Amino acid sequence: MAIQVGRATTAVQGPSQEQPPDTGATVAGDRHKLTALQGLAALSLDAMASVAYGPESIVLVLAAAGAYGMGFTLPVTLAIAALLAVLVASYRQVIAAFPDGGGSYAVAKRHLGRRTSMVAAASLILDYVLNVAVSVTAGVAALTSAFPGLHAERVWICLGVLVLVTAVNLRGVVDSAKAFLVPTALFVGSILAMITVGLFRDGPVSTASAAGHASALGEGATAVGALLLLKAFAAGCSALTGVEAVANAVPSFRAPAARRAQRTEVALGALLGVMLIGLSILIGRFHLQPVEGVTVLAQLADASFGHNAAFYVVQFATMVLLALAANTSFGGLPVLMSLLARDNHLPHFFALKADRQVHRHGVVWLALVSAALLVFSGGDTNTLVPLFAIGVFVGFTICQVGMVLHWNGERPKGWQAKAALNGSGALLTGVSTVVVTATKFTEGAWLIVLALPLIVLGFEKIHRAYAEIGERLELGRVPQPPHRSRSLVVVPVSGLSKLTCQALTAARSLGDDVLAVTVTHPADEDRTSAEALRRDWELWNPGVELIEVASDTRSLGRPVSAYVRTLAETHPQAQITVLIPETEPAHLWRRMLQNQRGSVVAHAVRRDTDAVICRLRFRIGRSVRVRSDLLR
Repeated sequence: MAIQVGRATTAVQGPSQEQPPDTGATVAGDRHKLTALQGLAALSLDAMASVAYGPESIVLVLAAAGAYGMGFTLPVTLAIAALLAVLVASYRQVIAAFPDGGGSYAVAKRHLGRRTSMVAAASLILDYVLNVAVSVTAGVAALTSAFPGLHAERVWICLGVLVLVTAVNLRGVVDSAKAFLVPTALFVGSILAMITVGLFRDGPVSTASAAGHASALGEGATAVGALLLLKAFAAGCSALTGVEAVANAVPSFRAPAARRAQRTEVALGALLGVMLIGLSILIGRFHLQPVEGVTVLAQLADASFGHNAAFYVVQFATMVLLALAANTSFGGLPVLMSLLARDNHLPHFFALKADRQVHRHGVVWLALVSAALLVFSGGDTNTLVPLFAIGVFVGFTICQVGMVLHWNGERPKGWQAKAALNGSGALLTGVSTVVVTATKFTEGAWLIVLALPLIVLGFEKIHRAYAEIGERLELGRVPQPPHRSRSLVVVPVSGLSKLTCQALTAARSLGDDVLAVTVTHPADEDRTSAEALRRDWELWNPGVELIEVASDTRSLGRPVSAYVRTLAETHPQAQITVLIPETEPAHLWRRMLQNQRGSVVAHAVRRDTDAVICRLRFRIGRSVRVRSDLLR
């Protein structure tokens, strides 16, 4: 007989672990954690995949100013690379200062207050969820571009990819890293090879991919204004999404976790910077013009390699990595949600961790919300892109401001230079946040502006709920010594059987007094059954009184709960337990044949009374045994 004590204990004792917390000191624990190389595959796919659309975002904005505007592609990219360097340096510092993970949420919580930290957390949650939807739809869009016949089935394909990524992540972050290591290496290798080969070309080898497509280049412009450059800079900053993921998931790394995470962050920044600058140089070298229906990356691959097998390798690697870039969210968001749960801002079950160091509740929740977004958008990337990247820039800005306060408070050697670095980053990301929000507001960004405060209000409501429960239970105070109360056990019965005998046996072992309760109805056939039960009960004489509760209707739960309420009023000092006997067939399909009377009674008693509910299950199979679970 297994007993789970407490009606409200689960809600307020704080998040528990399904296994002892892993310190990273044991080999068994490290087996389910990341190395620096695996961290690149598990947590950097979002940032890596952004080179497929980051440079293109810059080009499409500057193209409005014609060929003259295209000449500013490299300067804008260099500015973004400089911001990338600032962010990488900053997040290395964040990793060292906050080795428990959480990124901008952890920084804001310590230095900017609880409310600001919740804004940072809400922005990260939005970014992570949107990253899954955008990545999956972008990857599937690349597939349907190659095979137009699949376009009508794109939603189902998106959901299939999402199920695949979710299933891999439920096996553990290390398994997901191993599964995605090869696609990551293929993509990075193909992009670097394309850049290297392209630098030795005097001109494009082929323009077959752009042939027959209308140019998106503007005409007649001879000047580029500051507003256009700011817009191009803000658009290109979408390539920086995912840079924060490593700092959010530091506990996922092997010991020494902080050092491994810092190496991963630097490697990510270096690779991303090289790819962004290299692609930008090729755009200028080949005098590329954006065209409708063909990506900039495809044109660059065509120009560097020619329209051959290498071209298709780049396209295939890009398609796969875009689809798998959702893995970054699965690596970072569940860890962030576990920290929020520990701080009572999310339900505590998000802090539970399975055997493979997986926050499986966070993984499943992320998958379900992302699936809803995919269905809502119809698998269309353009519907989701206007919402993307705003959240992460809010988090960037909050993190940078928090780190300025961190250095001002700690004041280590050289703190002024570090604070200046973070201050510059805060200014740049803040400007980017304003520009991106303003330029995309009417395209759907208003949803993010509306969603942020709603999520923060949700955090506040959950926090207040936990605070009220904790106050009622006097958590943090020494309770009075426990004392023994008289125990009354009520057993609902409908007939005599071995189940009835087992139930009364269990009840007499639990309580001082046991009462058997049966509900009677005025119909003739019910009256006959009640009389037969009363007669058989007297002949059996189990030593337990049979109480008949009359009901004018054919309801079962309400009469039992009403009787329990009456007992509670007449015996205010007694602890009342309702023991509900049920059969549990071995085969699942046979359980569907049960009348579910036990569930009806349990629901009514839980809803209307404060009695403890005990579900006694009589298992029917090859080996018969009885199990009782005390549920709150």
